[in-house]
Parts: sequence; C-alpha cells; structure tokens
Amino acid sequence: MSNLIKNVLLNNIRQDIFIQDGLIRSIGENLNIVADKILDGTNKAVIPSFVNAHTHSAMTLMRSYADDMHLHNWLENKIWPFEKNITEEDVYWGTRLAIIEMIKSGTTHFNDMYWHYNGTARAVMDSGIHANLSSAFIDLGNEETSKIQIAEQIEIFNNRHEYSSNVTFTLGIHALYTVSESGVLWARDFAKEHNLKIHMHLSETQREVDEWVEQTGMRPVDYLDSIGLLGPNILAAHVNWVSEDEIKRLADNNVGIIHCPTSNMKLASGVFPYQRMKDAGLRIGLATDGVASNNNVDMLGEMKMAALLQKSNNQDPTVMPAGEAFYLATEGGASLFNLNMGTIAIGKSADLLLVDLKNIHLIPNHHLIPNLVYSAHSDCIDTTISRGNILMENGVVDDEEYVIERFQNAVESLVDNYSKHSFNRK
Repeated sequence: MSNLIKNVLLNNIRQDIFIQDGLIRSIGENLNIVADKILDGTNKAVIPSFVNAHTHSAMTLMRSYADDMHLHNWLENKIWPFEKNITEEDVYWGTRLAIIEMIKSGTTHFNDMYWHYNGTARAVMDSGIHANLSSAFIDLGNEETSKIQIAEQIEIFNNRHEYSSNVTFTLGIHALYTVSESGVLWARDFAKEHNLKIHMHLSETQREVDEWVEQTGMRPVDYLDSIGLLGPNILAAHVNWVSEDEIKRLADNNVGIIHCPTSNMKLASGVFPYQRMKDAGLRIGLATDGVASNNNVDMLGEMKMAALLQKSNNQDPTVMPAGEAFYLATEGGASLFNLNMGTIAIGKSADLLLVDLKNIHLIPNHHLIPNLVYSAHSDCIDTTISRGNILMENGVVDDEEYVIERFQNAVESLVDNYSKHSFNRK
C-alpha cells in the first residue's frame, strides 16, 4: 500500500511525501510518483504523530467516576473496588473508545498498563494503532496473589506471538508500595533474561516516598538501585518526589522518565522536576495517564499543560518552551520505546498528522509549533496516519459511532453490576 501526500507544509516549504510499506520513502517538491492513494495537503501542515508514554486506556470506563480526591483514597476506595467487576470485554470496549480519542487527537503509539491484557491487545489490533502493553501487577504484598500474577505474566509473554506486530509486550510493576519484594525481584530477573522493558509508577506522591523510607530506610530510587533494577529498560511514570542524588542515579542508569502533568495536578500528587531532570540528561516522554485521573487522552492538551505547569511552578516563562513540550510528545516519547518515529525524514515510520491550517485555532500561523502547543484543539487534526495506514481522514474515524454504542452498553452493564454487588456487600 502506498500513499502520496501532495502540496503539504513541511518545515515551512510546500512539499510532497511518498509513503510505501509503512515508511517515508521520498520527500520533495512536485514528486512524480504513482501511489495507491493521493492525499491533498493544500492548506495543511504535516507533523509527527504523538506518543502517549503512560496511560491506562480502558479507564475511559471511569471517566469522571471519582474526581477531586487524594490519590491513595481515590485508588483504594473508588478505583480498585470498581475494577473488580471489569471483564475482558469491558476492557476491550474501553480501550477501543480511548484509541478513537487518541486517533482524533493525534496519538499513534501508547504505553499501557491494565488488567485483562488480551482485551487491550485485541483493541489495539482492531484499531490500527500500535502500543507497548503491560499487564497490571498488583499483589499488595500477598505472596499467593503474587504467584498467580507472575504466572499470568509468563503466560502472556509465552503467547505474545499470537498478537500482531502492533502489540509489544512489556512487563508491568504497578509500584513499589503495591507489589511484594519477591514480585519486584522476579520482574527484574525475568526482564533481564528476556531483554524486556519494565513499566512502573515511581515516587508519585510524597506519602508514597515517606512511607517507603519509614518501611525500608531508603528512598525508592535508592532502593531500586540497591537491588539492581535501575537501567535503560525501566520506564518510570511520574517521578515527582526525588532528591538530587536520586536524579543523578536515574541519569547514571539511563532510566526512561514519563511526565504526566494533568494527572499530577488534578490529584495534587506533586510537581515534576523537569528542569533538573533535563539538566541531568535524562530521557523524558510525555503522557496523559488514565482517563479516570486526567480526564482524557489528548496529547495536544497535555503539551500545553506541561509547558504551563513548569512556567508557573518555576516563575519563569522561558522554562519548557513550546518546542520542548512538542519534543517530549514526539521524538522524546519515541526514544523511550526505541520507535522509528517522532521526526519526518526518509526511512522513518510514516506516523504522521495532517493539521488543518484553516482551523480557527491555528489562524494566524505565525509559528506552527507554538500554535499547536498553546492554541490547537483536537479538531485541528484532519488526518492521522499510523505506520502508513490512514486511521482518520477529514476528521472521520470509520467505526466511531459503532464503538461508542458498544462502549455505552458496556458501561451501563458494568455500573449496574457494580451497584448490585455494592448493595449486596452492605
């Protein structure tokens, strides 16, 4: 399959882009190439698509279900009880809806951690997007639960070839405070044996850090270093409460860091030390986190939130300029997962967005990247292309209405079942 984008704005020049077999094969003016499909880029600009580096996509099922709460209260008394009733089909439709939202707002790769791995994987394959997927590992210190979940992770890993190349298996450790030490050590060894990435939450709240210090006498990053877990295969989300020494340890071990500004602000869980992380040379990506704590998966909005949070917190409008926020959502995120995307060049994966320059939010177009970071809404995105496949054109995703209908049915059934079970427990 081949596509030819004609007369599109790239680096302030009107150019053509030829795509074949998922890769950008040629870029130039007035390309005379035959393609299966021609896309008119008139009045449009082309940019790399976004990487959502940390989310729990099926939590669309709980959008605005529990808001304005402290993180640990929110998890223990609202989210985890609700999730006990969620089935694989619920996860499938919850993820399908999240993916449509991602496609419409420009994301073509996401990094996910959630229950019912197979439901998420099926949703990815049926949608045309690509993702790193990890199964949630939460045993709350129960060794029997830990054994069951380890067995589940091994089974998923052994069956990973049943999924398409759009699904990449990743190990998941929810957090140090939710996984037993034996489980953490198993993940460390299994990841090393099979050259796997480990996706986890780390030092998200001050309470989490304080309790870990009280329990172990060590800060979380120091503890991970002491057991030999830190390394370039670690993808750590949040990382708000870290000392200068911990930042140095993270940098020395080339750990991948994931910033989730909207979720952190909403849950008041802490402010990401971006400038200190950047100055230390750490690899940083940007993410929305789950819909239950954001409450969307729109990376355009996340870029703006990230930039404004850092400017406000540092009392310095020059911190995280628009270009840096855009980098975190594109090339920075792609680097965390060794993806051949994030920039537009010959040989790169054709993960691209066509942006409507006539959209009211982008007029006038003095500077495209600042416009996208500070002004754009998802309706500015006209076309979303993932590995050369057109997932949205003219703002339309083919099966959107069908997915919304099935999603609504799943939510209604889930809420009804949860209400009955909650009543029976009283």
